[in-house]
Amino acid sequence: MKQIQSYLTHWILRIPVSIVFIQQGLAKFPVTLEDAQSFDLPYLVWWFVAYGELGSGLGLLVGGVIAKWWREIPDLLTRFSGITICSIMTGVIWIGQPESFLDVILYDNFHVILWVCGLYFALKGNNT
Repeated sequence: MKQIQSYLTHWILRIPVSIVFIQQGLAKFPVTLEDAQSFDLPYLVWWFVAYGELGSGLGLLVGGVIAKWWREIPDLLTRFSGITICSIMTGVIWIGQPESFLDVILYDNFHVILWVCGLYFALKGNNT
């Protein structure tokens, strides 16, 4: 029973983080130059953000589901999705132009939590 419980606990983080990133990615479609310009970003960066959010959300889910049958590929997929999440969240925090690191920690809780979840999956992968 203990082995089953520890195997399933990663889903407590994996599902909500995946939902947030899939929603945010889908909200950016169709990817347009006007949307990129509204955030003062080049189109290529906006394209990578949209597909990165969607891909990392799906990657977290797929990496968790197929982990029962394979070992290395799902682990790499989960880690890559985590790194992508960290990269996107770093960009989101950076674009907000906070005055200090303390402002980010105290007032940008949502993005910090998503960044930490991405870091967790990047470092831990599917190793439970």
